[in-house]
Amino acid sequence: MNFLHNNLLSSLFLLTFHTLSVLSHLFSPIDNYLINCGSTAPTTTLHDNRHFSGDLASKQPSPPLFSSPSTSAVSLQNDNNLLHDLPSLYHTARVFTTTAKYSFPITATGTHIVRLHFHAFNSSNYDLGRSKFHVLVNGYVVLSNFSHSENGNPRVIEYLIWVGAEKLVIVFVPIKGSNFAFVNAIEVISAPQDLVPDTAQYLNVSSGNVEKFDGLSRQGIEVVHRVNVGGPKVTPFNDSLWRTWIPDDEFFGSSAVVGSEKLYFGGRIKYQAGGASREVAPDNVYNSARLIRSKNGSVPNVSMTWVFPVVEGYKYLVRLHFCDIASISLGLLYFNVYVNGYLAYEDLDLSYITNSLASPFYADFVVDRNSSSPLSVSVGPSKNSIPRAIDGILNGVEVMKLSNSHGSLDGEVCADFVLKSFSRGNTGVFLTSVAAICIVLSLFIVIRRRVIGCRESVTWSRLPVNLSDDNVKT
Repeated sequence: MNFLHNNLLSSLFLLTFHTLSVLSHLFSPIDNYLINCGSTAPTTTLHDNRHFSGDLASKQPSPPLFSSPSTSAVSLQNDNNLLHDLPSLYHTARVFTTTAKYSFPITATGTHIVRLHFHAFNSSNYDLGRSKFHVLVNGYVVLSNFSHSENGNPRVIEYLIWVGAEKLVIVFVPIKGSNFAFVNAIEVISAPQDLVPDTAQYLNVSSGNVEKFDGLSRQGIEVVHRVNVGGPKVTPFNDSLWRTWIPDDEFFGSSAVVGSEKLYFGGRIKYQAGGASREVAPDNVYNSARLIRSKNGSVPNVSMTWVFPVVEGYKYLVRLHFCDIASISLGLLYFNVYVNGYLAYEDLDLSYITNSLASPFYADFVVDRNSSSPLSVSVGPSKNSIPRAIDGILNGVEVMKLSNSHGSLDGEVCADFVLKSFSRGNTGVFLTSVAAICIVLSLFIVIRRRVIGCRESVTWSRLPVNLSDDNVKT
């Protein structure tokens, strides 16, 4: 009996130790604001077990997070069919009819993850689908002339913003003609230091050289595509930074490539100090992949290609995730990596970089996109590829837009212009109203004078000169 009791205690101790060990490695952000805009609920819990606080809850920081001379909270009506289908985070929204801002006190300087949640619905006072507005984050124009259809699904837009001061400010600017802006939820989370390095390789197509790109971490960055290659969708519940990774099927253009296949790895991913961490990408990205496997004793002359639609006129950060979960031993995997058809990595040897199988590695490339054609990533055999081995592998892709020379991620417009445009728009409306009032007053004065003139002609008409005194007296 004592033997069983001791074994049970030992098992419980080991289980507790393992649980504490895992929890100790979970990322815990210093700054972590999760705001349910327009809600009075103290907390709203999502499926990933995160708790969002209502910006109308009784306990609010001083000064309050948001400020606007004209703001209101709106919510879905109880008879709305979407009420039970939508996550509760999208049941409310905050509406601004003038320039407004959320200001978040920041403890940890550095890169911060900013996520804006939008879902338009028709409330008793506002049809959010008819809104149109600009959004600024710490001086970057992140959205310009933005609108969200009432019939669309909730949209979450993610940005990586460097914060070097004591606060991060998000500004909403309504556009003339719409006259209001809205937001359903906001996340502001301090990022791990290794999430955005300060340097990357710049593929200068015009010169044909690979150059050093400095100041990457200080750029305004928008996440455009985040893809789990060869694997299923990864939800925020399974990502330590609460990201969503979508399957690569819609981007993969090499389905007919002979020797291309998907692979899932059930073993342990070996994260190493100085290499990719779970915050760079989770296990569920590195334990799945697409690969090229040579057959019939020869290296296939093929490549796998992914195509990503992007907006022209910007530089893009392309982050590629690799983890050799397919080779039976070290030193068997060599392949080339191409970005936009440009040889970005020749004879990539993961064994040399990680000195281990199932150990993740990522590479960052900055590329220009000055044409309307999509951005492409390709992986294929190199001159050092070995027959009867793996001749190419890719586990994940992230495509991120970098802010342009105007400090904008959405058009050729700067923050000062956006802020002044609202004032000009309101001034224009005011002047138009004043002009209309002046016209109405002028017409009123003219009509009034005519009426008075008519009255004067009746009241003061001269008496006939031929009337006698008797006629006048009667």
